[in-house]
Amino acid sequence: MPVYEYACSECGNQFELRQKFSDEPASACPQCGGPVQKLISQSGFALKGGGWYAQGYGTGTPTTCPSGGGCSGCPSAGK
Repeated sequence: MPVYEYACSECGNQFELRQKFSDEPASACPQCGGPVQKLISQSGFALKGGGWYAQGYGTGTPTTCPSGGGCSGCPSAGK
């Protein structure tokens, strides 16, 4: 579940909540009960190194299955 940061406009309290995507955003500060707004924070996700994009997509040459077909239903796809 993602962690969201909020700031209270009454007392200035900043806090984090772990919420499901389907949960409603927080509306009240747990400290004073004042209204809160969701903050935009830096993500902890970063792609580094060559990785899948450089190896499979960055070259401009499509990769094909040795059988010549697509991967759906291919017995080699599960290996």
